[in-house]
Amino acid sequence: MATYTLPELPYDYAALEPVINPQIIELHHDKHHAAYVKGANDTLEQLEEARDKEAWGAINGLQKNLAFHLSGHILHSIYWHNMTGDGGGEPLAADGVGDLADAITESFGSYAGFKSQLTKAAATTQGSGWGVLAYEPVSGKLIVEQVYDHQGNVGQGSVPILVFDAWEHAFYLQYKNQKVDFIEAMWQVVNWQDVAKRYAAAKERVNVLLLTP
Repeated sequence: MATYTLPELPYDYAALEPVINPQIIELHHDKHHAAYVKGANDTLEQLEEARDKEAWGAINGLQKNLAFHLSGHILHSIYWHNMTGDGGGEPLAADGVGDLADAITESFGSYAGFKSQLTKAAATTQGSGWGVLAYEPVSGKLIVEQVYDHQGNVGQGSVPILVFDAWEHAFYLQYKNQKVDFIEAMWQVVNWQDVAKRYAAAKERVNVLLLTP
């Protein structure tokens, strides 16, 4: 039985127009995300076979494949819920996301500073990757991470709460090679209610990292 399954979209393919067209959503979810789910499950099967046979010649490649596909599955699962056709704007206390808004100001100085940093991090990722807002449990603050591929360059233990997919398959059919335009447009569909829930859940994970006895 497969360990990981492709989640259903929380909206229809056309829900994020005009920021993201239906064709991109369909291909991105049904093909690309599905491929990461399959890749993770296939790699787990190969690791099980390696354990059974005590055959470890491919262990480095298998561990890398598992990290790549599993992280791709996790990040995409967050990505779909981070967006809504009724989203965008700035997170405000009046909308019930005051704790998140305060945390952004505390961690980055201002919402404008945060928005600029995450935009630049996502838009300038070399090759394929993501711009990520994450809760960092050691400091208890929010940080921006520039993720290469799906899992590289990440602070261990940080919890992603807002992710911007900067892989070409996320935008090329509509935005061509203008990645910056796509990232700027993404702010129009950010689901701050979802981000706030993820922030609250991340804060509740007390003592996840035991750095001292």
